[in-house]
Formats: sequence, C-alpha cells, structure tokens
Amino acid sequence: MTAQLAEAPFLQSRGLVVWQGPCLEEWLDYNGHMNETYYLLAMSQGSDRFMELVGCDAAYREAGLGTLYTLETHLRYFAEVLRGEVLTVTTQLVDRDTKRLRLYSQVWRAGEGAEGLAENPAAAAEFLLLHVAGAPPRSAPFAPVLEAGLEALEGLQAGMARPEDTGRGIVLGRR
Repeated sequence: MTAQLAEAPFLQSRGLVVWQGPCLEEWLDYNGHMNETYYLLAMSQGSDRFMELVGCDAAYREAGLGTLYTLETHLRYFAEVLRGEVLTVTTQLVDRDTKRLRLYSQVWRAGEGAEGLAENPAAAAEFLLLHVAGAPPRSAPFAPVLEAGLEALEGLQAGMARPEDTGRGIVLGRR
C-alpha cells in the first residue's frame, strides 16, 4: 500500500475521499448554480488524486512506467450545487483488468448525513481509464507498483456495495 493511500480518508459507505473544495463563483451558470462542466472538473481533480494515491504519481510517470488516460465518462446530475457549498468527491474502484480501470465517483455536498455529508450525492460519474506507456503511448499492463496500489485499495473497499447505477446507458423509455 502506498503511504499516501494509507493516510487518505476512506469512507466505507462512499469510497476514497479524493478531492474537497468549495463551489467557486466562476463555476456558476446563469441559473445561479454550478454549471455542468464544473461537476466534471471536481471529479477530474479527484481522478488525478486517485492516481497519486494508488501509485500512478509523478514519479511513476517520470520513470516511464505509464499513466492513465480516460476513455469514457458517463456523468449524471442529481442536485444543484450553490456558490460556496463545500464539496467532497469520493471514488470507488468498481472493476479492473490488467490495464483498464472502471471508477465510480460521486460529488457530495456538506450535510447532516453520514460522515458530515448530504444523504444523497449531487452528481455521480463512471469512468473507464486505460493504462498507457511508451512513446507514442500505447495500452500497457499496470507496472507492479501500481498493481500493488490497486490491490491495496481493493482490500480497503472489500465490504463496499457495488453502486447500483454502474453500467447505465442513456436510453429513452420505449413508446
């Protein structure tokens, strides 16, 4: 387990805390709440932190061991976020193979629920990431140090339920 992962907050019901911060004034749209782009920005900041926590950090990249590229994102919105509200992004490793990760991230507002967060997330997204290495970058298996970090995270989240809405697509009801 990486030292950073061992020290990172982990919420058994919600996952690894990967980012926290306020909804900034410049993130607001004409309706006075957070624009859709910034939900993804907060989760993207979380994905970067996730990478660091499991061992895909600057040293990993500088050593030429690889990095992670996002191949696909499915983002859902559940609640408005207002200026100044404090946000927490959590991430759960849902699935993986030797070179791909499936992550599930949620944006939470501060609240009266478990761990000081709102009962329900403001947004959730599922990400498919691919490990790449070399020049030009090509898909490649995780290096052992990253594999060890991912195994450690799986150990931390062993008791977590799989999010019900993973694997969802966008569909209209049948007529």
